[in-house]
Amino acid sequence: MTAEEFFKNDVFATDNGIFLTEIGKGYSRAQLVITEKHLNAGNRTQGGALFTLADLALAAAANAHGQLAFSQSAHISFFRGSGIGDTLTAEARERYIGRSTAFYQVDISNQKGELIATFESGVFRTDHKVPFTLPEK
Repeated sequence: MTAEEFFKNDVFATDNGIFLTEIGKGYSRAQLVITEKHLNAGNRTQGGALFTLADLALAAAANAHGQLAFSQSAHISFFRGSGIGDTLTAEARERYIGRSTAFYQVDISNQKGELIATFESGVFRTDHKVPFTLPEK
């Protein structure tokens, strides 16, 4: 199984149009094109859509080390709105990794490179192996 196949099992993210474009140990990128179903009552991208985009990028970056990792906490800050037709990219970067915990920052930007939101999360790294390996670069 490839990492891409594994993360397609994240049905909520997949059903909402979120897909991974790059996966590496401690790093990943995910994308989402905003459609009408992603909007809130104010006609802007719903915060939950942004959170889900960042969360999938986090999962890919954290699990790419080969150990199953789960988020312990997460915080998101919103800086700029987005709407229909915007292509959002979430870029996850590992900031710290230890034996059983790690910390990640995920920046979400639009197609112009403008920062939309920043998501931070700590994860717990289990002893269980993920069912995929990344190809050697």
